Amino acid sequence: MLLTLNFIFRRKWKNASLVFVYTLIVFLLASVIFFAHAIKREASIILEGAPEIVLQKVVAGRHDLMPVSYISKISSIAGIDSVRGRLWGYYFDRNFGANYTLMAPEEYEHGDGNIVIGAGVSRVSVASEDNLFPLVTYDGNVIPMNVQKLLSSESELVSADLILMSEADFRRVSGVPQGYVTDLAVRVSNSTEIPTIARKITKLLPDTRPITRNEILRTYDAVFNWRAGIALLILSGAVVSFMIFAWDKATGLSAEEKKEIGVLKATGWETSDVILLKFWEGTVLSLSAFLAGVVLAYIHVFWGLSVFLAPVLKGWSVLYPEFRLVPFIDAYQIAALFFLTVIPYISATIIPAWRAANTDPDAVMRG
Repeated sequence: MLLTLNFIFRRKWKNASLVFVYTLIVFLLASVIFFAHAIKREASIILEGAPEIVLQKVVAGRHDLMPVSYISKISSIAGIDSVRGRLWGYYFDRNFGANYTLMAPEEYEHGDGNIVIGAGVSRVSVASEDNLFPLVTYDGNVIPMNVQKLLSSESELVSADLILMSEADFRRVSGVPQGYVTDLAVRVSNSTEIPTIARKITKLLPDTRPITRNEILRTYDAVFNWRAGIALLILSGAVVSFMIFAWDKATGLSAEEKKEIGVLKATGWETSDVILLKFWEGTVLSLSAFLAGVVLAYIHVFWGLSVFLAPVLKGWSVLYPEFRLVPFIDAYQIAALFFLTVIPYISATIIPAWRAANTDPDAVMRG
């Protein structure tokens, strides 16, 4: 091992440039993998409390308002614990060019004329507690709402763009008439019966579309996998450049390195000894870069708010949530990254060393 380190430090600038580029590539790839996996895990944890089925009314293939009378029609289906109507929608703020999510909880304790806003809404609109927050109603009137409270920043992943208000205020702003809700939240006692209950609802109410919690999870997975794929595609050029760079560094043995191998062979080293030496040299360089890149990616994603990748993986919006992901890394991620970056380089270092070691030592030393 000491001899391996001696060989590395003899060409310290060449190896330092290689490790720097190597670390940068591992850092970028690991950041994308860690962020995409962690945010999908966050979404799955959040959706654990979501209703098993969300029921929407469909008109001409589009989501329409749901009549409250549908609640009594499906409540009698065996296996359904509860059915409740939900009032929510979107609001576009022309002043700041941001979309907010309006919601009227079933039990809203702050009364009419008062709203509770998320941290993202507060940042965009520069609103704080006890400020007036003007909202434009569906018919063009402006109503001033009092900001009663700010939602905790710890829940910003789901509440950044949220505005909570009373049912009366929601209907006044959105124009949803009495007797209608946005959709229905259906709770099911036995999760294995969800597909059966969804089919029964569709048969009873053909103009509705049941969306199960598993379907929502699959959609989130598909969206974040797609965005992670876009990020990796953007980085593919850098990865290819690194592969060319690493291959050139690994396979292009200099005259000095070939002479060193010739001296070792002349002093009694076997070919297997030379190959083992170059193997450890490649292992030390690649593992150093790999560990440094993984650690930097971990700090970037879980401590540094993913400042380089968040705009791509979160989406494009005026209103971005600011949150810290819960650190979570599994063995599959590390193994996949290891075999993608470390194994190819180590393999590339052994081949030229084997060729040089099989050459006559005298011919190698003579050049």
